[in-house]
Amino acid sequence: MKIIVDAFGGDNAPLEVIKGCVKALEVYNNIEIILVGSKEIIEKTAKENNISIAGISIEDAPDVITMEDEAGDIMKSKNQSSMAVGLKLLSSGGADAFLSAGNSGALIMGATMIVKRIKGIKRPAFSPLMPKVEGQVLLIDSGANVECRPEMLQQFGIMGSVYMDKICGIKNPRVALANVGTEDHKGGELQHKAFALLKEAPINFIGNIEARDIPHDAADVIVADGFTGNIIVKMYEGVASALMLKIKELFMKNFKTKLAAALVLKDMKELKAYMDYNNYGAAPIMGVAKPVLKTHGSAKADTFISAIKSVIDYTEKDVIGEIQRELEVLKNGG
Repeated sequence: MKIIVDAFGGDNAPLEVIKGCVKALEVYNNIEIILVGSKEIIEKTAKENNISIAGISIEDAPDVITMEDEAGDIMKSKNQSSMAVGLKLLSSGGADAFLSAGNSGALIMGATMIVKRIKGIKRPAFSPLMPKVEGQVLLIDSGANVECRPEMLQQFGIMGSVYMDKICGIKNPRVALANVGTEDHKGGELQHKAFALLKEAPINFIGNIEARDIPHDAADVIVADGFTGNIIVKMYEGVASALMLKIKELFMKNFKTKLAAALVLKDMKELKAYMDYNNYGAAPIMGVAKPVLKTHGSAKADTFISAIKSVIDYTEKDVIGEIQRELEVLKNGG
């Protein structure tokens, strides 16, 4: 399997990207990695840090999309950026999948316009996994589409259901619609129409869910418009971070609490790792015709290792092919 990695995507590029890719090749022996970006800078960075990149190919790209660039720049002034060149290489069949930690808006734009959507999909969506009391929950969409139509949310539910089945091994995953109440009549026009369409979809739709129930084992897939989903995921990350800080403050309060901390140190480290979004690899841009995945902008080497594992799973388990089959089932009336 050939995986294209944007060497200049994210806050810690290119060094942490290079380190992560080198380590990933040591862990996963069935992959090839193509780094996309300035060949001169990649080679110089590797040399300065005593990193051997002998087993990695480089696709030269002279430009970079920054976090400050507009999404549409990938198709205009930044069409020779590492992200754009990598997506073009994927589209032309030069590799099997693409991974970036770069500008989210530009990645959505590039994936949609260069790689194209799965036939029949209205809009692609971000779909990160988040921790809950038991296992993980998938949130779709978490920010790709601020404004949505009801049929888009129906497709999000189908795609999310396929992902949890194929990737997480959850058979007949429970799909819920993020809303202001659990009753069927709650929400605005978008939620009312999406609710009706999700009931017709070939999925295990269990109805509405309130945000406070998401961290509990209330559902396996949460469907939301991108505006609502982005607020949910950012709040989720903030609360988890604040909670871990407060727990640390509690344990450092006095000698007695420090002694208690020593007794549960291993368990606390496991809890911190479980709540840390950096350990959840990469989120696919679901609805795109070929595997395109996004990892965190602050990703470091270890995050890229788990992100590449996400790319391998998403590609090998043919999530895209299964989505196409489910869309056909929906088209034919279930």
